[in-house]
Amino acid sequence: MNRILLMIGILLPLTVLAQKKTVSLEDLNKSHTFHAKSVSGLKSMNDGIHYTILENKATQIVKYAYATGKQVGIIMDLEKIEDCPIHYIQSYELNNDETKILVYVNRKAVYRHSFKADFYVYDIKRKEIKALSEEGKEQVATFSPNGEMVAYVKDNNIYINKLKFGTTAQITDDGEFNKIINGIPDWVYEEEFGYNKALEWSPNSMELAFVRFDESKVKEFAFPLYKGSHPAYEENALYPGEYTFKYPKAGETNSEVSVNVFHVKNRTTKTMKIEDKEEYYIPRIRWTYEDGKLAILKMNRLQNQFDLLIANTASTLTKNIFTHRNEYYIAEDVLDNLTFLSNGKHFIYVGELDGYNHIHLYTMAGMKIRQLTKGEWDVMEYYGYDAKKKMVYYKAAEKSPTQREVYSVSLDGKKKYKLSQKEGTNTAVFSSNYKYFINYYSSTSTPPKITLHDQSGKLIRTLEDNAEFAKKMDEYEISPKEFFSFTTSEGIELNGWMVKPLNFDASKKYPVLMTQYSGPNSQKVLDKWGIGWEQYLAAEGYVVACVDPRGTGARGEQFRKCTYMKLGQLESDDQIEAAKYLGSLHYCDANRMAIWGWSYGGFMSSSCLSKGNGVFKVGIAVAPVTNWRYYDSVYTERYMRRPQENAKGYDNNSPINMAENLTGRLFLIHGTADDNVHYQNTLEYVEQLVQAGKQFDMFVYPNRNHSIFGGNTRMHLYQMMSDYLNKNLK
Repeated sequence: MNRILLMIGILLPLTVLAQKKTVSLEDLNKSHTFHAKSVSGLKSMNDGIHYTILENKATQIVKYAYATGKQVGIIMDLEKIEDCPIHYIQSYELNNDETKILVYVNRKAVYRHSFKADFYVYDIKRKEIKALSEEGKEQVATFSPNGEMVAYVKDNNIYINKLKFGTTAQITDDGEFNKIINGIPDWVYEEEFGYNKALEWSPNSMELAFVRFDESKVKEFAFPLYKGSHPAYEENALYPGEYTFKYPKAGETNSEVSVNVFHVKNRTTKTMKIEDKEEYYIPRIRWTYEDGKLAILKMNRLQNQFDLLIANTASTLTKNIFTHRNEYYIAEDVLDNLTFLSNGKHFIYVGELDGYNHIHLYTMAGMKIRQLTKGEWDVMEYYGYDAKKKMVYYKAAEKSPTQREVYSVSLDGKKKYKLSQKEGTNTAVFSSNYKYFINYYSSTSTPPKITLHDQSGKLIRTLEDNAEFAKKMDEYEISPKEFFSFTTSEGIELNGWMVKPLNFDASKKYPVLMTQYSGPNSQKVLDKWGIGWEQYLAAEGYVVACVDPRGTGARGEQFRKCTYMKLGQLESDDQIEAAKYLGSLHYCDANRMAIWGWSYGGFMSSSCLSKGNGVFKVGIAVAPVTNWRYYDSVYTERYMRRPQENAKGYDNNSPINMAENLTGRLFLIHGTADDNVHYQNTLEYVEQLVQAGKQFDMFVYPNRNHSIFGGNTRMHLYQMMSDYLNKNLK
């Protein structure tokens, strides 16, 4: 008997030790336990067989061979530079002949893509480093192709540093905050066209083209600054400050833009002539090819027409060589995918010309040669063109909307190869000459695996298999994501995933939280790795589900653009139908349904509580759009046109106009320094809810922007939302 008790005493501690852990909010928001290892920061060199990377606490730029992974040299070492003014490198760029390096430190974010930093130029042969300017805090510093000059922006003006002579010339002098911007985009261009540099060197380094933004007539938006994380706040201030910037809302005045070209030798600036009486955008400029001409990528204000103009920088005349019109809109993806071939005779255009996003070849006269990819599936990302092999590389959702594969196709369209082998989500990063590519693979059940391949797809070596991470994952109880689809009452098949509670018992009924984003061309239902809040909630006894409604990506133009002119209507209909479908499952409690989302997802959860007729008991809306009239011109008008011509589309689908129909408990959360979806959205919505006699809950994060992060903020946010669900749903 004593021996049996002794054995039980030995086994019990082993049982306790063997018990798996559950995902905690601290794992997700503090220790970041489930961030798998990756491979990042590699910069391909010109030969395409070597790359560089920052190492040794960011004090060295080290050169490696792709094929072997072995170090072949150190091209910059701060410890070996005499009187070096910096102690680390945040990022860097080599010039074209790889004799100089542009590095920066002290990066300070401005908006989503833009930043200021202290830039330095390092001469590799001489081992000398010099500051780009005395004061620092430059933007978009860029080498000329010959490596002898660097152009940059400071205080909205453009400067050129001639490295050989150590002189700096100011080439614009009218730059002024909230008035004139040279060489960098204004807020709405940066946010919605996704870039931060609006200047480009000519291939022969003789000319610098740039876009000038006159935002004098654009209305200002301001928000107060309190103590918190906003960079503009003065720590010792007794009274709140204020940040004011130009923000064109839907239907309001945009910046006036012009394309200018500065001639380095003549020191003259000319403005290119763009003949168009209608309002337009210039979201990119680009030089065509070696000794080429200036290409101006232009869109009309409604963004349903794209024009490719070629400018003669001497005469300033422009010629339209290609136009793409669409009955809905043309996505901003076309801008960076357009590629001029080195033969000077052709360009590649990736767009929706046959109902799906595909790759097309044109002459420089705008004549279509052929369509390189075809089928009822979308090209999701264009990687580039290998002139030597005459192959085009891209990522597609050919097998399923929920998966991604990497392919190549010949320029004549006759040969096509699938380069990725595993089912799930594959993404590639190619070397400069396309000789190698790094494949980033994962699935819902497989942590990221990063491998190196040659251009035929042959495996060279594994860079990161995350074996240690997989072992760590074995210590946790994880509820697998299960994919499903269902058909709505309108006959639309929608895709989704579900995470069931740990220790799931099919005889029980569980509360359900629906998570979603639902915005145009977005996707949340993907076969890729990720451990998030849904796993914490699974441990707490929730079913968590996600459904991609109409308007989301990888299912062709008709599915993607059916929400045109009525954002929110079909998406919320689909989320409500998804809730009803989930509520019909025997293990889901139809009386305990919740929906949450951030940004567009917050817009959606707010809408669903007003349209759902009691389907949802709880809704959480973080930084929601509540009235499309409050959002910016570029994004909103792309999908809705201007409110002056689509008033019903705006008003009928904005939560602010549905306040009286709200059912269930709504939790509104916003940051006061949100420069994107303004806090105004929540405050104006609150007023309508109050006047409609609707009870709701609300929390405000002082000085936090649209991402609501910094310090303990994310931990606080997710703990608060978890507690809210437990109180009101569980």
